[in-house]
Amino acid sequence: MIIKEAVFVISNDKLENCPKDGLAEFAFIGRSNVGKSSLINMITGNKKLAKTSGRPGKTQLINHFLINKSWYLVDLPGYGYAKASKNARAKWEVFISDYLTKRETLVNVFVLLDSRLDPQQIDLEFMNWCGEKQIPFSMVFTKIDKLSSTALQKNLAKYKKEMLKYWDAIPPVFTSSAESAFGKETILNYIDAINKNLEA
Repeated sequence: MIIKEAVFVISNDKLENCPKDGLAEFAFIGRSNVGKSSLINMITGNKKLAKTSGRPGKTQLINHFLINKSWYLVDLPGYGYAKASKNARAKWEVFISDYLTKRETLVNVFVLLDSRLDPQQIDLEFMNWCGEKQIPFSMVFTKIDKLSSTALQKNLAKYKKEMLKYWDAIPPVFTSSAESAFGKETILNYIDAINKNLEA
């Protein structure tokens, strides 16, 4: 799939304000500072689409981007941002949870994980929660250009071991680098295949 057009549609913090045209939605979420905005910009080929920041917690709303007039890429606030106030965190958690559990047009959640780190408890808990709520998700390891191929394979193996404690099978796994655009084609082809299945 080639992205010819990516247009910002709406930012909001209420489920009822999300687009009502019934198009499929693919959401991106991860711990703060995992490289989510950079990955979204890399996938869409638009460096200014999602706001990148060295300051974690930049995304505080649900952001919808219409791709090729046929599906939505949804940028969700990062979880686990310690510096936000408890009230702000609680508010985010409620509307993220509402969106993930009640949004009928949500087709897949890409959970972003920092490939340089050992499995993080907060990520494992979030993925297990998705499993309990039967929310389809995929794992996307970011920043793979920052470590050697051997180190990457070791960390992927650690994640696999942790996931298999709770899961019979591992969800789809992608590796990516916003710097080199590695993983772009694979992720877009995956989205394309899902969209074609929905149309069939």
